[in-house]
Amino acid sequence: MERKLGGKFWTAMLIFGLMGQVAWVVENMYFNVFIYKMFHASAADISVMVMASAVVAALTTILMGAVSDKLGRRKAFLSVGYLLWGMSILVFAYLRSVRMTILMDCVMTFFGSTANDAAYNAWLTDRGDESNRGRIEGFNSMMPLVSILVVFGGFMGFDLDRMSSWRTIYLIIGLATALIGILGFFLIEEAPGLKRERRSYAELLAYSFRPSTWRQNPGLYLLLGAFAIFGISIQVFMPYLIIYYEKSLGMANYVLVLAPAIVVAAVVTALYGRVIDRWGFRKSVWPALGMLALGYGLLYPFRSLGPVLAGSLLMMTGYLTGMAVFGAKIRDLIPEGRAGQFQGVRILAQVFVPGLIGPAIGSGVLKNAQLIENSDGTTSFLPNANIFLAALLVLAVLGAYLLPVLLRSRHGAKRP
Repeated sequence: MERKLGGKFWTAMLIFGLMGQVAWVVENMYFNVFIYKMFHASAADISVMVMASAVVAALTTILMGAVSDKLGRRKAFLSVGYLLWGMSILVFAYLRSVRMTILMDCVMTFFGSTANDAAYNAWLTDRGDESNRGRIEGFNSMMPLVSILVVFGGFMGFDLDRMSSWRTIYLIIGLATALIGILGFFLIEEAPGLKRERRSYAELLAYSFRPSTWRQNPGLYLLLGAFAIFGISIQVFMPYLIIYYEKSLGMANYVLVLAPAIVVAAVVTALYGRVIDRWGFRKSVWPALGMLALGYGLLYPFRSLGPVLAGSLLMMTGYLTGMAVFGAKIRDLIPEGRAGQFQGVRILAQVFVPGLIGPAIGSGVLKNAQLIENSDGTTSFLPNANIFLAALLVLAVLGAYLLPVLLRSRHGAKRP
């Protein structure tokens, strides 16, 4: 029987999902641009920042997800978390070095992961069931692309070569995120039946990492492994994407070029949620991975506007529909009443492992990238299209891993 959600749920999901993703887009796509433009950061600096943030995100989600299960509350962690998240973003308006940016990024990630990775994702898992996971994930997975469009559009009015522009951006994003936290006290409704856990915090913290839990839920952990490889492929190129468009391709108007691709990809992702509910994981995962692979295949050899636009559309659509497919199935396989505890292993697969391995691969690929001289006599690297070839090779590894897993799933109900 389908669990009724209601308009208030979808409104809260829209506001918290979108604002959370706007904040993550600014971190994941524009902090790199910030330290590249303001402090002439190297590819290694960018890689270190992404990896440090991934470590903090994973540890925070593991610890705070178990706390939210222990207390049987998501609303407080969501609302207070977003409020503190926004306040930490405000600090970036006053930073003046790569080192301080990396340090503050870790502080901000703690609040953001508490609010979004741990509490928000546990709340979504609590509120859905097998009859509506695809729609929830389709809508939720659309948010990153919509947020990219919002951020791109908002940033068009700023000269990102000026520190004053970055200061204004951080003030706007920080205040908006904090305001969402305040609204959460009125919008968020706890899932029916969510109760305080009597088991000890240590037991809750250890549960998803126990071998016995792995043996009881083999499909979940096999799927998390596949999700980690998917994330590695994305993180090979994502930290360098905006710099590649603007500097390497000379697309000063990259926002106008990419906006149509983002809109189409967002709509397709939202509609794909119904496909996931109807087809299930095994049939819906391959079209998503195929679109992603085709996107890489166009972005690697071509530099002209048409192929880059088509490649960007396919890449973004494959990325977001893939996130929806994996996210829906992972939520289905999480044992009932354990949503908070399993956000830790989910974030290991979604953020920690990809955040460590993907940028390292990208940095290695760009080790001998072309250098350009800046007006102040310093040099900066130019990302090249090899990042898309490397991402495609990682995606091929995912296909080789996933195929036997899915074939075996015919013989075991607990498998994906």
